[in-house]
Amino acid sequence: MNQTTQPTPITLTEDTAQALRFITCGSVDDGKSTLIGRLLVDSRSVLQDQLAGVQRSGATDLALLTDGLSAEREQGITIDVAYRYFATPNRKFIIGDAPGHEQYTRNMVTAASSADAAVVLVDATKLKWQDANLTLLPQTIRHSLLLKLLRVPAIIVAVNKLDAIDAAHAQLAFTNISNAMKKFAEQQNISLHAIIPISALNGNNVVSLDAGWCGYGNNTHEKSLLETLEALSCTPADVQLAPAFPVQWVEKFSSSADTQKGRRVFWGRVAGGTFSVGQEITILPSGQSAVVAQVLSHVRESKSVAAGPSAGIILDREVDVSRGDWLLAKGAYTTSNQVTATVAWLDDEALVPGRTYWALHGNRWVKAKVQRILDQLDIQTLQPLEATSLPANAIGDIEIRFLDALPVLPFTQARQLGAMILVDTASNKTSGAILVK
Repeated sequence: MNQTTQPTPITLTEDTAQALRFITCGSVDDGKSTLIGRLLVDSRSVLQDQLAGVQRSGATDLALLTDGLSAEREQGITIDVAYRYFATPNRKFIIGDAPGHEQYTRNMVTAASSADAAVVLVDATKLKWQDANLTLLPQTIRHSLLLKLLRVPAIIVAVNKLDAIDAAHAQLAFTNISNAMKKFAEQQNISLHAIIPISALNGNNVVSLDAGWCGYGNNTHEKSLLETLEALSCTPADVQLAPAFPVQWVEKFSSSADTQKGRRVFWGRVAGGTFSVGQEITILPSGQSAVVAQVLSHVRESKSVAAGPSAGIILDREVDVSRGDWLLAKGAYTTSNQVTATVAWLDDEALVPGRTYWALHGNRWVKAKVQRILDQLDIQTLQPLEATSLPANAIGDIEIRFLDALPVLPFTQARQLGAMILVDTASNKTSGAILVK
């Protein structure tokens, strides 16, 4: 490994100055936790006492830096999402270590829903890398499809454990696996930002570029994994939409408060567009109208607030607004009580038509009934199949009806307005992640 090459400094922009949220995902035992441990150690984000605590038989077990649950350490697997924070001279990062087991796919969906990027690890030793037409592992395919469904902007493939393959054949293994990932991505219209050969255990191409290893790094655009992550932009907010705001909390000020006549302030995170003074808005579900009298930032500064950050909205008159209501630009949105959607089914109990669930859209809870299952995606062939039910961790298309009409948009247009979760009315378990089509 080349120990002398240092990450190339980048010019900080408005995007790269923000902390980048990314996750590692892929099949079980592909080296996700070890990779994060390597990033933490090589970026000097781990204290000496922490390193001493993950020593096993005289060697450092990097995976233990993220696998903190006792069950994870006993079984040697990742169960829950572990978040870690580290920084380089160029960037701050928030990492989510997503589990690889199929039964914990729901945890991976939770982590990916707020990620700016994802690193999909592929274990070269688990594949028939000698075959130019090799087949990828089902969980690699499933996680990649979920990343596409969840609109994760940048997907990086890291082909791991190439150090375990004979040096004379490591480049062939990387080439065949890389071609297989590209072919799959083209079939499913998934945009891959980069494919990088790495060794999470030894550190090849993780922090610094090991030029020429596995035939990678000889071109000027090819970078190490960390250098690639440093240059990524954070997920852009849906500022191009008309103003949309889900009310999370209603705050009543006293008469001495420095606000418009002591009126209530409606707090939440702006879901779309930009809120400014003087805008006409409609309140759903009541249908009442009002005008924005004041907009407060998260530090209570009076200013316009665009999609992404939290804000406080004060209206020109007192109207009935509660947690779960939507404040929407007047005339900009329509409502619907029935949609077609893609669902990632997370419950152990299969989804069957006719069941009633709670649906959480923004901060509003409504009753929802699954009318029909349109199809289920076959993970092996990537083709839709006829289905009458969806088992745990399946992906499929459904028709769903809501008791009350909701302001929904396709998820490809609006992350907040186009997404919701289904919750079992009896057990209160999160049963499915819904993406409106």
